[in-house]
Amino acid sequence: MNPDRPAVGARFTRFRDRLRAAGATSPARPGAVAAATARPAGAAAPTRRRGRGGEELAVPQAEFSSYYGRPILKAPVWTWEIAAYLFTGGLAAGSSLLAAGGQVTGRPEIRRAGRVAALAAVTASAALLVKDLGRPERFHHMLRVAKPTSPMSVGTWILSAYGPAAGLAAAAEVAPLLPERGPLGLVRRVLPPVGGAAGLVAAATAPALGTYTAVLLADTAVPSWHEAYPHLPLVFAGSALASGAAVGLLAVPSAQAGPARRLAVAGAGLELLGAHRLETRLGLVGEPYRTGRPGRLLRAGRALTAAGVAGAVLGARSRTVSALSGVALLAASVVTRFGVFHAGVASTRDPKYTVLPQRERRDRRGDAEPDR
Repeated sequence: MNPDRPAVGARFTRFRDRLRAAGATSPARPGAVAAATARPAGAAAPTRRRGRGGEELAVPQAEFSSYYGRPILKAPVWTWEIAAYLFTGGLAAGSSLLAAGGQVTGRPEIRRAGRVAALAAVTASAALLVKDLGRPERFHHMLRVAKPTSPMSVGTWILSAYGPAAGLAAAAEVAPLLPERGPLGLVRRVLPPVGGAAGLVAAATAPALGTYTAVLLADTAVPSWHEAYPHLPLVFAGSALASGAAVGLLAVPSAQAGPARRLAVAGAGLELLGAHRLETRLGLVGEPYRTGRPGRLLRAGRALTAAGVAGAVLGARSRTVSALSGVALLAASVVTRFGVFHAGVASTRDPKYTVLPQRERRDRRGDAEPDR
C-alpha cells in the first residue's frame, strides 16, 4: 500500500472542489434546457441539481397543455341557437310575470303586451331548441321519462307545462274580436276566465323557466359554468325580469308603465349583483367572464342594463325615453346571455381552468386530512 497516497476522504474533497470550480467557470452548454414558462410572481425558484461535470440543470416550469395540443375538456357542441334560447326563455318568463302583474292590478294593456310577448318568446324557444336537437321528435322523446336529477329533463317538462298555459293566456286576448253569437260566441265567453287562470299558471311556472337554464349550464363539466352555480341563477333571473320589463316599457304608454319600471329596477339589481359575483368570487375560473369576447359582452350588458333602468326611472314621463330604455334592457339581456355562453366555451379551451382548480381542491383535501 502506497504511504504517499492520500486518504479516501481527502481525495473526495479535492474531487468535489474541482467539480465546483468547473461549474462556476465553464460556459453554459449550447442547447441547455431553458425554462418553458415565466415563473409567476411569488412562486418558488425552479429546483436545480448538479449533473455530470458540474453542469447545473434547471427543471422547467410545467406547461398547462395536453396530448397533441388538444384541450383537456371537449368544448360544448351547442351553437348560437342555445345562446339565443337562453335569451328567449328568459324573455318569456319575464313577460308572463309582467302580464300577471297587469292582470292582478287591472291594467289590461300591460297584461296584453306581456301575454303576446310571452307566447312569441316561448314559440321562438321551442323552434331554437328543436333546431339544436336536429329532429323534432327528440323533444317528444324527452317527455317519455321524468328524471328530477337531470336539468334537461326537468327543463323539458317545465317548457311543456309553460307553453300551453302561455298560449291559452295569449289566445284570451283575441276573445273580444269573436262574434257574440253561435259557437264562437261561447268561445268568446269562456276564453277570458280560462285565459286568466292560464296566465296565472304561466306566471307560477315562469321563475323555473327563467332559471333552469342556469342550472343546466352549471350541471356540465365546463369550468366557468360549473363553478358559477351559486351565481348564474341570479344573473338569469335578473335578466329575465329586466327583459319582461322592457316589453312593458316598449308597448305601454308611460302613464301605465309603473309596474314595468318597478320590474326593471328589481331585475337590474339582481342581474348586476349576479354579474359582479361572477367576476369577483370565482377566482381563476372567473377570468373568462372578465377577458376576451365574453368580457366585452358582459361589460356591454352591464352598461346597457344601467342605462336602461336609469332611463326607465328618470324618464317616466317621456314615451320616447321609456321606449329607448326598453330597447337597452332587451339588448342587455341578449348580450349578457351570449357573454355567459361564450365564457363557458372559452374556459374549456385553456387547460389551466381545469388543472389549477383541481390541484387546489386536492391540496385542500390534503390539508384537511389528519396526520397519520
